[in-house]
This record gives sequence, C-alpha cells and structure tokens, in this order.
Amino acid sequence: MTTAEQILVATLATVLAMLLILAIVAVVQVIKLIKVLRVIAEKAEELVDSAESAADMVKNAAGRLSVLRFAQSVLDMATKHKSK
Repeated sequence: MTTAEQILVATLATVLAMLLILAIVAVVQVIKLIKVLRVIAEKAEELVDSAESAADMVKNAAGRLSVLRFAQSVLDMATKHKSK
C-alpha cells in the first residue's frame, strides 16, 4: 500500500469510529427521551381519569339537584294552592 492509501484508510477508520460513537450517543438520548415521554403519558392518563371521575361526580350531583329542585317546586305549588 502506498502512503496515500494508508492515510486514506486511517482517515476513514477515524471518521467511522466517530460516527459510531455519535450513533451510540444518539441512541442513548432517544431511549432517555422515550422514557420521559412514557412518564408524561402516564401522568396525562391519570389526569384524564381524574377529570372523568370529577365530571361524573358533577353529573350525578346535578341530577340529584334537579330532582330536589323539582320537589321544591312541587311543594311551592302545593303551598301556594293551599293558601288560595
């Protein structure tokens, strides 16, 4: 091998080694990012579940309140009818 070929082989080997190191670092960073995104997704799911249960609670309370309002209006009409 000539000197030029040896320089070329050494240069290519160095470049490939650096690219390999950069690829390993990139893969590690992507794995860390995926773990963080999983944690965020779990927290978002918990938030949606709690919001859904809160909405159900409000819905049930509103249903009970409407029954109580209806009963109160019936009682008010009955008391008005008796007073006439």
